Amino acid sequence: MTMNFNDIFSVKGKTVVVTGGSRGIGEMISAGFLAGGAKVFISSRKAAACDEAVERLKAYGNDVMAIPSDMSTMIGIEHLASELAKHTDKVDVLVNNAGAAWGAPIDEFPEMGWDKVMDVNVKGVFFLTQKLLPMLRKAGTAETPSSVINIGSIDGLRTPAMLTPSYSASKAAVHHLTRVLSAHLIKDHITVNAIAPGPFPTYMLSTGVGFGGKTEGDDVDWDKVGQNNPSGRVGEPTDAAGLAIFLASKAGSYVVGQTIALDGGVVSSNGSI
Repeated sequence: MTMNFNDIFSVKGKTVVVTGGSRGIGEMISAGFLAGGAKVFISSRKAAACDEAVERLKAYGNDVMAIPSDMSTMIGIEHLASELAKHTDKVDVLVNNAGAAWGAPIDEFPEMGWDKVMDVNVKGVFFLTQKLLPMLRKAGTAETPSSVINIGSIDGLRTPAMLTPSYSASKAAVHHLTRVLSAHLIKDHITVNAIAPGPFPTYMLSTGVGFGGKTEGDDVDWDKVGQNNPSGRVGEPTDAAGLAIFLASKAGSYVVGQTIALDGGVVSSNGSI
């Protein structure tokens, strides 16, 4: 067997779609793919947020475009798929990152907080993947399969400190949906895997730890949050982008149906944030 290790982590020339790409982990992953020479389409519900993110992302590569869409509805999912088809006929990488959370005391938890989270986090993942299957199938080969990367959470792997029942249940569903989809799609040369992030400096975590949604500023102390992590820090953009790039590259082409905790050791040490 001839062994060739050239470019095994390369994503140059790949077409990548990242939902929830206007901020947080989605923006981190988008920046990483752009820096690696990929063409990136980001999507998020708010058009203004998408436009602002595109301008920030151009610091890493110019081949980036936004298609604002709401991943909680079939109308939004079909809009993203149809608009995407105007610009490309293939997708090498789909990152299902768009997500929502809801926290409330268990006795007061509202139906809206259940349905909204499930619609974005589970239904959106399945149906966007379904709508983009023709493009994913066209891009994938046995040697270089296309990739679906679902963003789950460590809250779907263990019981979190914060009471967010619909979020935890939705992320556990994403992890198992990943296994189910991978079993059926690998024959089409599409790998499906999940990343389960732990604490990262994002809007979502900021609201949970008392920073009011802010990710930077004098009253935002991520170092303090990181002290509770076995690794002594919160995640960095290179952590999120690096794992996504691995799964989307030749290096990760034999990884199928896995959920990988990206958490600095929280799950393995049974710790909590």
